[in-house]
Amino acid sequence: MHELAARVGDKRLVLDCRAAPLDGERALVLELLDTERDRKVRREAALVSQQQLSRRIIRQLAHEVKNPLGGLRGAAQLLERQLPDAEQKAYTRVIIEEADRLAALVDGILRAGGAPRPEELNLHRITEHVGQLIEAEKPAGVELVRDYDPSLPSITVDRNQMIQAFLNIARNAMQALGERGRLTFRTRALTNVTLSGERHRLVLSAEVEDNGPGIPDELRETIFYPLVTGRATGTGLGLTIAQDLVSRNGGLIEFESQPGRTVFQMRLPVPNGGRH
Repeated sequence: MHELAARVGDKRLVLDCRAAPLDGERALVLELLDTERDRKVRREAALVSQQQLSRRIIRQLAHEVKNPLGGLRGAAQLLERQLPDAEQKAYTRVIIEEADRLAALVDGILRAGGAPRPEELNLHRITEHVGQLIEAEKPAGVELVRDYDPSLPSITVDRNQMIQAFLNIARNAMQALGERGRLTFRTRALTNVTLSGERHRLVLSAEVEDNGPGIPDELRETIFYPLVTGRATGTGLGLTIAQDLVSRNGGLIEFESQPGRTVFQMRLPVPNGGRH
């Protein structure tokens, strides 16, 4: 059996190809099998496994950072009491304030992974809130386009967690563009989708597309791991935290990427298939 790629319209298909001789004939029987479903199931299983490992790593990293921060802050306070000069005390005040800022950041990471507080809402309350933030942050040469499905049913999720997850995805895409490019926020309803091994009649997809250079091949399999980043100034935590938050709400983030088109899809199941 061999694998080959084919295109149907704009869609690229990966097929298994099997050939066998036809009895009594100078001919072959060629069988083409669409393996896309099996490949998606394997990919989803790998993403779930990544996310579980990443969650443990993030919590361990947060605790490892937080512990020495307390000692650093305490030492700076003791030093401040011994310094007679107000100008010198200003430096210890900087140390204390930065230690407090980092401790608050770590607490935020730990709290973000808490149990969801779900509420029923429209998905566009999330995408539009993030859109307003991105509009304020993006360079002038970056265009933000909305492509929304106005007929989406409501969904039950933790609003704050989903805003943080979608914001992390959007910022990641914006930073990949640099000073110029196009971001597209898209929402769609998908039917009969499997997430984390469970079949759902209806799933809502909040997507961020960019026309940047694409994800390097060497990062594709580990893009959701902590500390994995393609940017010199990146922390490598944004997508990891986003995947964790979405998974806590029963969903999954998937992506596809090629030069000129990268799409991250935040997929969330609709309870009872959207029935009211």
